[in-house]
Amino acid sequence: MKKDARKSPLELFIEWREKHVPQSQFILILSFLVGVISSLAAFVLKHIIEFIQHMLTGSFSTETFNWLYLIYPVVGIFITGLFIRNVVRDDISHGVTKVLYSISRRQGKIKRHNMWSSLIASGVTIGFGGSVGAESPIVFTGSAIGSNLASFFKMDQKVMMLLIGCGAAGAVSGIFKAPIAGLVFTLEVLMLDLTMSSLLPLLISSVTAVTISYLLTGTDAMFHFQLDDAFSVSRVPYVMMLGVVCGLVSLYFTHVTANVEQFFRRFKNPYVKLALGGTVLSVLIFLFPPLYGEGYDMINHLINGSSADVILNNSLFYGHARLLFLYMLLIVIFKAFASTATNCGGGCGGIFAPSLFLGCISGYLFAGICNMFGFGEVLPDKNFALFGMAALMSGVFHAPLTGVFLIAELTGGYALFLPLMIVSVCSYLTVRIFDNNNIYAIRLAQRGELITHHKDQAVLTILKVEDVIEKNFMKIDPDMDLGALTSVVAKTKRNIFPVVNAAQRLVGIVYLDDIRHMMFRQELYHRFTVVKLMRDVPVRLNIEEPMEAVMRKFEETGAWNLPVENTSGEYIGFISKSAIFTAYRKTLLDFTSD
Repeated sequence: MKKDARKSPLELFIEWREKHVPQSQFILILSFLVGVISSLAAFVLKHIIEFIQHMLTGSFSTETFNWLYLIYPVVGIFITGLFIRNVVRDDISHGVTKVLYSISRRQGKIKRHNMWSSLIASGVTIGFGGSVGAESPIVFTGSAIGSNLASFFKMDQKVMMLLIGCGAAGAVSGIFKAPIAGLVFTLEVLMLDLTMSSLLPLLISSVTAVTISYLLTGTDAMFHFQLDDAFSVSRVPYVMMLGVVCGLVSLYFTHVTANVEQFFRRFKNPYVKLALGGTVLSVLIFLFPPLYGEGYDMINHLINGSSADVILNNSLFYGHARLLFLYMLLIVIFKAFASTATNCGGGCGGIFAPSLFLGCISGYLFAGICNMFGFGEVLPDKNFALFGMAALMSGVFHAPLTGVFLIAELTGGYALFLPLMIVSVCSYLTVRIFDNNNIYAIRLAQRGELITHHKDQAVLTILKVEDVIEKNFMKIDPDMDLGALTSVVAKTKRNIFPVVNAAQRLVGIVYLDDIRHMMFRQELYHRFTVVKLMRDVPVRLNIEEPMEAVMRKFEETGAWNLPVENTSGEYIGFISKSAIFTAYRKTLLDFTSD
């Protein structure tokens, strides 16, 4: 009893749970909690954004431009930047990329502040006009909730990674009221190699999150869409062409984003980034008000057949309906610059909403241009705006199923399932010709830190060099003679001897086979030194190298053992193929077992 009295209530609960509640059942309870909390977080974020936007722009005139568009976005990313640098003191941008990194390299560990920091930062950024979306931050938040809940209850790494997926599924489901899309997003974008037993927790999180969202905001779909023109098979060629066009737009958006981010990396001063990003963002929003915030008002206008004057509200183009297509084309061109300038300038947001926004406009434009030039039958621009949303989602995220189910659930457009599937597949295949990784994963793939559905590659990604280093090799000095070396050999069962100088640098390797014929000839003991007996190092490994690169070096050199150095170039130990194979088999078993 005295021993139990010293334990915390949490430790006592964990002991009780391990004895009375099977882990499989406890995971279901945790997935339910993750769904509830993630949905509440999504609700809070949406209302922060709506409150700020209504407060700032609710009184704007629709028939003329508004100078405050030049001020609000800069103020928003300035406040966000101060919050991140002085309160959070951590990089919270690119939320989904951070989740992928935590799965790939941190084994599911996400910092506690990520359960709330992204909510505040993205709420302020988007509310003040940042041209980004709230979905990536809420996915980061949901994943952080899952990770920290697993950590709190001392769950193992495999359960932690599963609950990260539950958090992401719950966040997407809650913010979009789209349970299937939340589940599929986790499988396609986060790329967890899940078993059938893992699907049930994901389903529970998704359904729970949507149920909470229904209770808080009603059961209406996020976008109101009414099907006035049923799909006909004769339009299949046009849907396929739209898929190709949207695939190309996806490539444009992805590569412009990457190049603008690369440009901003030249600047280290956050205020220089703020000046550049804020200027670009404010000017673009002033010229094209639909770039303000997530752009969901524009989507509602397009899929509900609003007039040109309504679409041109607040802009310099108001009253010039004949310039509508030019106006929308310019928005497609500049949206990537506005979104990237928001994040690089110091704001916080994702590219979910920008992708939906761009896709909707691209589909609407495609139908309008086809109708203008009389290419066959008249195409319903409302329907094609919907198709474009699915196509851009599929192209940008490399996630055709997510695109199909998300748009169907967002709009209630289930009657258009076939064209949604066609356009999504065509867009995805077009993008895959040029890019193997989606916009989230491309940064990690360049560093070899991306987990995938390919089990061999996924296991190698999870393995770390430091986990398989062997350090029980006896180091020898370059000036040591053969006699002293023979004494060292007698003390170990190893047949490799690293030659390390005073600065702890590896200068060579002595192999037992090379000196075996000399060891019993005492007349040679003082004639030869280690420098004359050692071999050059064929290749060196760095402790931070990804395991896939390590295996490639083993294959190229044909070696069975390779030395490892730290980032300063100091010798640490050796890695052997046998150690890697042993760790691989163990990790594969943990990775794939139910």
